[in-house]
Amino acid sequence: MSNQENENVNLKKPRHVLKDNNIAWEKLDNTANLFPVIASENMSNVYRISAILKEDIDRVALQEAVNMVLPDLPTFQMRLKAGMFWYYFEENNRPTPLVLEEHSFPGAYINKSRNQQYMFRVTYFGKRINLEVFHALTDGYGGIIFLKEIVYQYLRLTHPEELKGEKNRISSGIFLDNEDSYLKNFKKANKHAKGYKSSKAVTITGERLGKGEVGIVHSYMPIYQLKNAAKKYGATINQFLVGTFVYAVYKEYLREEASKDPINCCVPVNLRPYYDSHTMKNFFVMVNAEFKPEKEKYSYEEVIKIVVDNLRGQINPENLNRILSYNVSNETNVILRLVPLVIKNFAIKRVFGASAHATTSTITNIGNIEVREPYKDFIDRFTVILSMSKGQNMKGACCSYNGIMSFTFSSNLISLSIQKCFFQMLAKNDIEISIETNDVYYE
Repeated sequence: MSNQENENVNLKKPRHVLKDNNIAWEKLDNTANLFPVIASENMSNVYRISAILKEDIDRVALQEAVNMVLPDLPTFQMRLKAGMFWYYFEENNRPTPLVLEEHSFPGAYINKSRNQQYMFRVTYFGKRINLEVFHALTDGYGGIIFLKEIVYQYLRLTHPEELKGEKNRISSGIFLDNEDSYLKNFKKANKHAKGYKSSKAVTITGERLGKGEVGIVHSYMPIYQLKNAAKKYGATINQFLVGTFVYAVYKEYLREEASKDPINCCVPVNLRPYYDSHTMKNFFVMVNAEFKPEKEKYSYEEVIKIVVDNLRGQINPENLNRILSYNVSNETNVILRLVPLVIKNFAIKRVFGASAHATTSTITNIGNIEVREPYKDFIDRFTVILSMSKGQNMKGACCSYNGIMSFTFSSNLISLSIQKCFFQMLAKNDIEISIETNDVYYE
């Protein structure tokens, strides 16, 4: 599709694209450089975003929709290659990967050799369409765009009469921008810049589910009730949810006792609004909600306040720029750039291994998902799920749609005590919650 066909679609070629035998290639963004090094069967670095429709999914139509949309979203039409000094993306002209009925747990490792070398997969189950993405490609922002376009095209195919005014093209207003916004907005780090935490944090442990199994708990809550509850604590919805999770870990895992290690919850921050970026590549940094219980019996209100103050002190343009600059500084170091990839991989694994135990969990909010008017009547809700990673046996992810917040826990532990406490504290704040789980908790 050209800009002449839809002048409101903003298309930029990647900043680092060359042509060699008509095959385009480009560099990975700063964050993406980590994921190929640490990815494995046990740590897939794959996230899932799902759209739940109001009718059962037709596999043939879904396959056709993916086939039609993929060529218009070049970010996803890539395969990963290893060069002498860095990994890089290369244009993938193989057939679109097959759409299959869901048969594995969410966030399973994507074996590229069995997936036409693509780094995403589309599955379905009942009324649900799942998009799973290897994080090196893009973050939740790019994943949402791709999933929505798949859903739009699917609905145009399955409801031609109701949507006969809609043309088979991607939506207007989409920025297909593949710039590396990390490098574009990089400013040389000053001497006060610091990296991510490396000191040990509380690790949530316990009896595990079976190998490869992931326990999923979805919850759905009215946004207006969450706003009212958060307002009582002087918090945003995100701060309130993170604070409630930290309190649940303190109460149920630490049993309200003092700890020499802090509860450290990583919170991804989308940088696009701070830098006026529309890149389809990754563009986020992590901040840390840290709570170190130095005494016994902290109240819920005390923990919420500590977390709110902690996050508020970090999520500001100055600090976010400091983190961005630190992260990119190693990539721009001339000497490090000339180190062979095999040595870089060894060093990155060592650094990641040392820092993995500095995080208790990750809670991410990919924001409000807006759907074009003709399609709203066909879509019930959206959900997002994070896969497990080293040192983190439980994670949370949320998004909102049509006035409802979806908050999902993913865990490889049998115990549900932390999740139950989390929901109990929300219920005590007059929030109505509906909950559903996958089968692992009923076996």
